[in-house]
Amino acid sequence: MSAPKNWLAVASAEHVRKGRELGFMQVCHGKLGPLRRVHPGDGVGYYSPTVSFQGKDKLQSFTAVGIVKQGQPYEVDWGGGFRPHRRDVDWWPALEASILPLLNLLDFTAAGSSWGYQLRFGLFPISDHDFKLIAETMCADVAAVEVG
Repeated sequence: MSAPKNWLAVASAEHVRKGRELGFMQVCHGKLGPLRRVHPGDGVGYYSPTVSFQGKDKLQSFTAVGIVKQGQPYEVDWGGGFRPHRRDVDWWPALEASILPLLNLLDFTAAGSSWGYQLRFGLFPISDHDFKLIAETMCADVAAVEVG
């Protein structure tokens, strides 16, 4: 198995908060493909451009950070024919934090004004530097969660 990677996922804060509450991540409207790139032990953070799905209520904040648990992606029946795929995550206790003060510090925002383009993919790899900076900015309590 390869060394753990770090990922930034993108979803509305209301969706991320539900995932934090129930201990899972879900990306790209529940598609399986992107979750196959994520492996146990990988770091994952969430960026929420808005509070609500398809909302115009700007948030522009990091809303979750943690480590992917052992196991494979799985499908759930959410009702109404919606069967999204998920992975379980040990979410660290953390505060939501604006991305704005970090724009000049994060590797993935180095492209300047076009940094947001990659958010359209819903999930993309980020550097160890960025993952640590996001976790620190969110005051993540890494010690409060048993990893593994």
